[in-house]
Amino acid sequence: MKREDNSLNAWNIWSIKDKELLNLIICRAGGETTIRIMDIILKEPKNKHQLSKMLHLDYNTIAHHINIIKNHDYITEERFEKSIYIYPSQKLFKSLEEYKLVKEYLKMKKHNKDE
Repeated sequence: MKREDNSLNAWNIWSIKDKELLNLIICRAGGETTIRIMDIILKEPKNKHQLSKMLHLDYNTIAHHINIIKNHDYITEERFEKSIYIYPSQKLFKSLEEYKLVKEYLKMKKHNKDE
């Protein structure tokens, strides 16, 4: 979903129906980390240790974000042998188009801030 007008005023981000997703990403200081975690999980299930290494973040930071995302039901956890793997939930898959739009908005917002 590409936007021709790159101004933030052209975005009607608040028209997104999944306000919980919007608040999880846009209205929290840790929204960018949440996006990074969710992007990885959408490609392939990972455990917290793998995410910590991939994102170069402390394990406790990853665990904190995972708990927040899980509390909003956008991810699920399943044990396989000795590890607990994190998977995208059906709720996330149902909101995938809006998730992409929120990501794009946040990217543009950051880009405009850097200018």
